[in-house]
Amino acid sequence: MIGIYLTTALIISGLVFFNRNKQINKSLVTLFILLQWAFTIYEYLHKGIAELSYFKPDALAILLLTTLSIISIPALFHSYEYIYPEKENPKTRSIYYSAMIILITAIGASYLSNHIAVTWIFIEITTLSASALIFHRRNSGSLEATWKYIFVCSISLTFVFIGILFLSIALGNEGEQGLYFDSLLKQASNLNTFWFKLSFVFIFVGFTAKLGLVPMYTAGIDAKDKAPTPAAALFSSVLMNVGFVGIFRLYIAVANSSIHSWANHVIMIAAFLSIFIATVYVLKVKNIKRMLAYSSIEHMGIVMLGIAAGGIGYYAAILHLILHSFAKSSLFFQIGQVYNIYKSKNLYYLGNYFKYNLPGAIIILIAFICITAMPPSGLFISEFYIFTSLFKSGYLFVLLPVLILLTMIIWAIGKNFLKLLFTPPVNFDETKIEKVNHIETFSQFILLGLVVYLGINPPAVFVDLIHEAVKNLIF
Repeated sequence: MIGIYLTTALIISGLVFFNRNKQINKSLVTLFILLQWAFTIYEYLHKGIAELSYFKPDALAILLLTTLSIISIPALFHSYEYIYPEKENPKTRSIYYSAMIILITAIGASYLSNHIAVTWIFIEITTLSASALIFHRRNSGSLEATWKYIFVCSISLTFVFIGILFLSIALGNEGEQGLYFDSLLKQASNLNTFWFKLSFVFIFVGFTAKLGLVPMYTAGIDAKDKAPTPAAALFSSVLMNVGFVGIFRLYIAVANSSIHSWANHVIMIAAFLSIFIATVYVLKVKNIKRMLAYSSIEHMGIVMLGIAAGGIGYYAAILHLILHSFAKSSLFFQIGQVYNIYKSKNLYYLGNYFKYNLPGAIIILIAFICITAMPPSGLFISEFYIFTSLFKSGYLFVLLPVLILLTMIIWAIGKNFLKLLFTPPVNFDETKIEKVNHIETFSQFILLGLVVYLGINPPAVFVDLIHEAVKNLIF
């Protein structure tokens, strides 16, 4: 099925690229969504069965692929409303949708890959397709963001490539067969310690560009700011999950080797620094999209704290990753409506959103509760488990500063969102407000509803898949 999926998605992307008719494009996009869901269901029904040698739908892949398929629907359909009508032309629209389809396809293939080199290849494809989306506006700001994204991601993926070479040395006579994640797990205890450590550092640092973690977190900030909001919603959720998959699959082998404790310290340092940097920028940033981008860095730091702490933290990290994807993507979809009304991303010029878009304002309020992990948000459950694991593992010296930093982030985001909702805007002409289609808000209610439901009352199959995804880790 993976071969049919990749081939058909490529054909649909090509047809969208060359077609200039808006209605035909919509039909092709709808066809791709049907393909995406058929592929997701097939992979779930064939969990654990290898395909084309290099792909294997395990529990983690199924969870993240389903998350991708859910978020892809509003990301693709809302794009027609979010793309600036006055600047839109058939050519740029076709390039945009073609790049979106390639991006979603490459992300899905990355989740399913059972070979680290194949994962690296598809993640490189996500860089190229994402770059086309960042450059969509064709202005100086988007050009700068595009080159920055390509440069940082290229350097990062070069690190991953070097790490793969070091991993091959650590494997010794195993060669290319040892680069399968299944084989790597079996050989973990026999790997050369020095080369395995070196490999982990390079691969970890390389994948932080996608995950949004120190030290390569800068790749995604400008990208999320300059890209159209539906694309930014993918960047801040399912694309960041690609970086997690690359690190997590290697970490499973690390957890079954002698370098486990050492690797946890590396991850802990990167995670804490990420939360610290996110706090510094969230406190001073005035661009609402950049504020959400730094918020994503904070959440990825929390996820990796759960991985480093171990125990229930493993379960909580994956739960947090999925719930964050739904919460943050819904916020970015709503920010598209905010921009359509105010024609600005600067918080100084935003206000009285309850007056101009009541359903959208309710979304902002609910999303604030969700992303700041307040009850009944499911992120409250996952963060509670992560903090519990930190406490039980003896990381109190990390937990206390993190709680202080998160309190500062909640205050900063709350202040900015309350200004958006209630404070009168500056230099705003109400007579030029664009009418908002409130039906578009429906998808955001669904996504935020999932954040609450999956945290408070998760289905048994969902819980079982998370447990299966972490079963090979040392508790």
